[in-house]
Amino acid sequence: MKIQLETFTGRTKRSFNMMYNPRMSDLFFWHFHPEYELVYIEGTSGTRHVGEHISTYKGSDLVLIGSNIPHLNFDYGVKTAYQKVVAHINPEFVHQHIQGISELNSLLNLFKKSKHGVAFNGAIKDEVGQKMFQFEKLNPFEQYLKLIEILQILAEAKDFELLHETPFTKKQSEREQGRIRKIYAFVDKNYSRKIELNEIAVLSNMTKEAFCRYFKKATNYTFIEFLNRYRVSHSKRYLMSGKSVSEACYCSGFESLSYFNRIFKKITNENPSEFRKKYL
Repeated sequence: MKIQLETFTGRTKRSFNMMYNPRMSDLFFWHFHPEYELVYIEGTSGTRHVGEHISTYKGSDLVLIGSNIPHLNFDYGVKTAYQKVVAHINPEFVHQHIQGISELNSLLNLFKKSKHGVAFNGAIKDEVGQKMFQFEKLNPFEQYLKLIEILQILAEAKDFELLHETPFTKKQSEREQGRIRKIYAFVDKNYSRKIELNEIAVLSNMTKEAFCRYFKKATNYTFIEFLNRYRVSHSKRYLMSGKSVSEACYCSGFESLSYFNRIFKKITNENPSEFRKKYL
């Protein structure tokens, strides 16, 4: 299975960044990034896939993922209502603010554990999850203090599970990481227009047939299936922002309204107008 490097652009240089309720349940997003990730999801059950670890969570989940450990979005395939908050912690925060400070050794040990992937159990999940949702109402300095508070709670936690016996290391070559990253970046930049299969195959330095086999093996989807799912994910964002079904269809790269309605229903089990009405 290949992975995508996720990059965080357009943000000021901060110790961490927060994402509140990112909706990606229809998108297979197998990715990695240099940032440490603390993710909390509640109100549903789903798949916990971090590195080579695969399990299921029920009701809620709180996981700390180390730098560059590939993982699947925790809401992938979820069909019910849920709440989700994600913190991406800059590695420089650990290297410059924590490492070498004796008073913060417990936090440094926590980030060392994150190399295994750490799933927290019991009441601490909801306690920390609710604190993470409070960040949106705080100013930057208060958020910084709240982050330290949360990390200390996690560092003192006794009820947790290491997802790997030893620190996880990626086995994919830099060449393979670069190839899949280039494909995803191309889709992200061009999804709103027609993308020919030959075009993406040439980008990958493959024949069309070889690319189709490669992409299917890497993602478990054909390229067209993946592209449709990617476009549907963006169309949901357009619908939630108030655009009409027709506008969402064409803005997200679909060329036919009837085809858009059919694919949207197939992927989400509801039609675009129902989805728009529900969120507006």
